[in-house]
This record gives sequence, C-alpha cells and structure tokens, in this order.
Amino acid sequence: MLPLERRSSLSLAFIYALRMLGLFLVLPVFALEAPHYPGGDDAAMVGLAMGIYGLTQGLLQLPLGMASDRLGRKRVITAGLLVFAGGSFAAAWADTLTGLVIGRALQGGGAISAVVTALLADQTRDSVRTKAMALVGASIGLMFALSLVLAPLLVGIGGLRGLFVLTGLLALLGIAVVHWAVPPEPSRHAAPPPRGSLRDVLRHGPTMRLDAGVFILHAVLLAMWVGVPGQLEAAGLAREHHWWVYLPAVTASFFVMSASLFPAERRGYLRAVFLAAIGLIGLVLAALALGARAGAGLGVPALALLLFLFFCGSNVLEAAQPSMASRLAPPQARGTAMGVYNTLQSLGFFAGGAVGGWLAKHVGMAGLYGTCAALMGLWLLLAWPMQAPQRSTPADDVPADQARAT
Repeated sequence: MLPLERRSSLSLAFIYALRMLGLFLVLPVFALEAPHYPGGDDAAMVGLAMGIYGLTQGLLQLPLGMASDRLGRKRVITAGLLVFAGGSFAAAWADTLTGLVIGRALQGGGAISAVVTALLADQTRDSVRTKAMALVGASIGLMFALSLVLAPLLVGIGGLRGLFVLTGLLALLGIAVVHWAVPPEPSRHAAPPPRGSLRDVLRHGPTMRLDAGVFILHAVLLAMWVGVPGQLEAAGLAREHHWWVYLPAVTASFFVMSASLFPAERRGYLRAVFLAAIGLIGLVLAALALGARAGAGLGVPALALLLFLFFCGSNVLEAAQPSMASRLAPPQARGTAMGVYNTLQSLGFFAGGAVGGWLAKHVGMAGLYGTCAALMGLWLLLAWPMQAPQRSTPADDVPADQARAT
C-alpha cells in the first residue's frame, strides 16, 4: 500500500471499529438487562429492541449511499455518526423498553457502512483493495471478540445506560477521526461525471449475486448465535468464560485469512478461495446440525474447532465480498452499489435474528443449523458462475486520486 492508502485504510477501519464496538458491547448483555425496564419481560419487545437497529439500517443504507455520490462521502459519514450518537444517548436516557426501541431505531438511522466502504474504495487501488477491506473486516471481528470480554465488566460498572453513553461517545470520537485522520476525498472533475442509476446496479448480475450472498452470510451469522452460546453452556463452559473460545478462534482465523486470501488473489485464485470459504461454512453448519441431532451434544474442544473453521471462512468472505462489489461497481455509482450491498447485509442481520429465534423454538437447534447449511448450499450454487474482477494492469495501478486527475 501507498502511504495515503495505509492512512485511509487504518483510519476508516478505526471508524468502523469504534462504531461496531459500541454496538457489540450491548448485544451480549441486552437480553439480561432488559427485564430491569418496565415491559422488559415481553420477549417480543426485547427482540424488537435488538433487531430494529438492523431494520432501520437496511432501509437507509441505500439512500445514504446514493446521497454520498452527490454530497460527498465525509459529509454523509459525519451526519450518520451524529444520528447514531443521538440514538445512543436517547437509549441511555430511556426509562422504558419502548424508549429503548426508539433509541435503537435511531442508532440504525446512522447507516454509514455503505458510505465508508465507498470512500475506502475511492481511496485505494484495485490491487490493494481486498487488503484494505480485510482491515475493516478484521476490525469488526476483533471488536466482536473484545465486546464479549468487556461487556460483562462494563455493565457491572455503569449498567446498560452506561454502555449506551459509551457508544455515543465512541461515535463522536469517530467524527473527529473523519475530519482529522481520514485523507481528503479524491478530487472530482470540473464537470460532474455521468451518474449511474439504481436500475443499472439492480440489473448487474455479478453485483446482485454478491448482494444475495451478503444477505445469506449475515442472516446465517446472526441465526447461528441463537444456538451457539447455549451449546457452549450445555458443554460445561460458563457464560462468562465463552470468550475463552471466541477470542482465540477469531484471532487465529485472521492469520489463516491473511495467509490464504492475499496470496491466492495475487496468483489469480480469488474465485476458488471465495467458493471454498462458502463451502467450508456450509460444512461447519452441517456438523453443528449433526451434533445437535445426536442428542448428547458436542464438547467444548469440538465446538471451538468448528467455530475456528467458521471464522476462517467468514473472515475470507467479509474481506473479499466488499472488495469485489466495489471493484465491479461503476465508479460514478459506487455509493449506490454499496448502498444496495449494505442494505441486504443489514436486512440479513434482521432476518437472521427474527427467523433464527423462530427456527430454534419450532424445529430445534438441529433444524436451525440444517436450514443455515442449506442456505449456504444455495449461495454456493448462486456464486458458482461468478468470475473474480480482473486485476489492474501495471499502467492502471496508480493511486485513485491520480487516476481521476488523468
């Protein structure tokens, strides 16, 4: 990477990390703290309060992505972080579960994932974009693992209100990073470039295959966590010790991803690694389904190994998919294309939480994991015809800003 590419990748990954840490800190303890609020014994309302964030995210990713094509990335990111911070403070001062639902909905209104991804794509070359996207994916995974360790400690100090206040402060810190650390946006032509339409994005087959895949991946990701914590407890690992499994599995999987994805992309094997990662997750989910159907359940070592393999596959996909989506999208409609991509990502989270709970209740853990494995099989069929984006030639491998200047 060039110095400006490193600066852009690290600063934008840091913004992602600050925002996702605030969100993840709440999730492990939300259901345990909700009964302290009036109406907190209503499981449906608790589920709505947790999932409404993903719904509002999904509804607003595309409009904000399109707005960033016209108004500029940094303006939209700043506005989104302000909305996210406002929702966090609203949730902190809520004294009913309904107030928490409103606060969480406002948090989701700060739907800037597509804009951050588009800005990162603007500021990096094709040849290093997967590595840049991997930094963002790594920041998300590390924040998830860190939240599992910190959440029980922090909620004991400040309660759920304190976690929401911390979330709002982290969002405000992200605004400072946008303006002081992120490099300036690439210069634009004196005459506005031609704008791609939403219709062009929706009719582009390779992009829509990636969009369908990101929906399935994140639906499966959230749905499987309906069952995994319970399986770990059933295997004899106390809730406060689950991070003993999560943190090593996530961390080790990053090394595997770095050692496999980047060399494979350089050698022209990105498609093969991409498909292998989908298949690996499907096999992990099939193994979890068989273990749940066996009755006795899996032990902690077996679950730890399966989670490590799952994270190996998901980290490859989290790094490769947004890179491929941004490279396939027309530059003048990149914000729109990434808006569609992140809309389906957010809706996948919402669908996974809602449907995963229903499946666990009505068909059990084996049915839940079996359904998720079938979805991964469907994705593998959809993805099979895909081709990886062509690597740039040496003549084209220039900084994004210079490319626009020429």
